[in-house]
Amino acid sequence: MISVSETKRFARLHRKKHREAEKIFLAEGESVISEAPSPPLKIFSDPETVRKLSTLATPAGPVAAFPFLDRRLEDLLSTAERVLLLHGVQDPGNVGTAIRAAHAFGAAVALSKGCADLYNPKTVRGTMGSIFHVPIAREIETIELLDEAREHNFTPVAAVPEGGVPPRSMSDGKTLILVGAEGGGLPTAVVEACDERVTISSLAASLNAAVAAAILLHEAYSRVLP
Repeated sequence: MISVSETKRFARLHRKKHREAEKIFLAEGESVISEAPSPPLKIFSDPETVRKLSTLATPAGPVAAFPFLDRRLEDLLSTAERVLLLHGVQDPGNVGTAIRAAHAFGAAVALSKGCADLYNPKTVRGTMGSIFHVPIAREIETIELLDEAREHNFTPVAAVPEGGVPPRSMSDGKTLILVGAEGGGLPTAVVEACDERVTISSLAASLNAAVAAAILLHEAYSRVLP
């Protein structure tokens, strides 16, 4: 039986400062937890405890605690062929869905400073378990990343609403795809620092970050398929 003090300790992980202090995050729901390659530090299945630890109005099942998973940027650049950089994407659902897309299309993910927290419960839930499979670095300075990426032979490609080449015209090889938040997009300084610009044709005024990321990642991934 879990104690009251232990329940309170894990409930505090809903807040970022407590997650950062303990380097632990919560994942909720059997479908998410089952994706983890290693057992959790703790799993809670008692309905009353789950209710206290869940962030959902209707809890989705067990809640588990896991150690932080993020990697060093150097690890991403030295092992991945495709890296998605989300710049200033503040919606945790969008960040989670973009991570899911990166998993589907064999990419790593870098989150700039100002992005939604990787371990926010909504972000974790949005990944549908892909958080356990995708190499992810966070709190990245975007301009600094561009220089490091070039040293590892990546071509930085900025997603822009107009004036870029179509996705099929992106360069082959190691690709760093930069996507900003819907509406604001990427800052001018970031766009100008990239080697290429790409524009997705759309009848809608704009695409959210996760949709744009998925389209561009699929295009990059399709080039390595047999």
